[in-house]
Amino acid sequence: MPTPKNPKSAPSSKSASTRKPLVYGAVIVVAAGLLGFASYKATAPDTASKDTTATGPAAEVSADPNEGVYPELAKLARRDADDQLAIGPADAPVVLIEYADFKCGYCGKFARDTEPELIEKYVKDGTLRIEWRNFPIFGEESENAARGAWAAGQQNRFWEFHRAAYAEGAKEKGFGKDRVKALAEQAGVKDLDRFMKDLDGDAARASVKKDQEQAYGIGATSTPSFLINGRPIAGAQPDETFTRAIEAAAEQAKTAGTAGQAGEPAK
Repeated sequence: MPTPKNPKSAPSSKSASTRKPLVYGAVIVVAAGLLGFASYKATAPDTASKDTTATGPAAEVSADPNEGVYPELAKLARRDADDQLAIGPADAPVVLIEYADFKCGYCGKFARDTEPELIEKYVKDGTLRIEWRNFPIFGEESENAARGAWAAGQQNRFWEFHRAAYAEGAKEKGFGKDRVKALAEQAGVKDLDRFMKDLDGDAARASVKKDQEQAYGIGATSTPSFLINGRPIAGAQPDETFTRAIEAAAEQAKTAGTAGQAGEPAK
């Protein structure tokens, strides 16, 4: 991955350059490289508002549903039915894990332009589950927004907060604590005193750190980064990249299920 030339686009002091991929298995070294290839432009919070085009041509998704898929990465799906930072059934055949920062312009583009279509097309019919991971890389305000998102989730308003924080023009207003509180109110969080306590609490910090370390651990160096049933996708790719990957993963899950049933002993 090329070194970011725009200092405003570079990660904070907790940069990926000081992190080493976790050892989930030998193959993860290869997978980590796939997530690390994205251009720094995929994270640029200052230029994203000016450039609303996609980051490039659609990433290739092989016709072979197993190609480019890493089973060890697929195991990172939590599938926790009580996870407030997820949407879709816990037993959905496909899980999309999203590592993102609220100050990231292209994360906002994905949230506004692509994610609602994926929810309408795949989440509602039970095919897809989306699991959010806070991956703040742009400093203190990113951390504030990440903890605020978690705190909103404690009152079942994570996705409403997510929508408010990624609305057009929202990031330009910054994510100071007063602004994060205003976003929580906009999202319908009822107990704002509890929200502010949760925002600065140890549980919020631990949750964000856990997500952040997982992202660094698999080699993610830019936002947004995604895993779709263990298939790495970097950057706010065009809609068809996600559609192809989800449908390939769904087909693979269906095939695996059929093979499993075929191998069961007769009762």
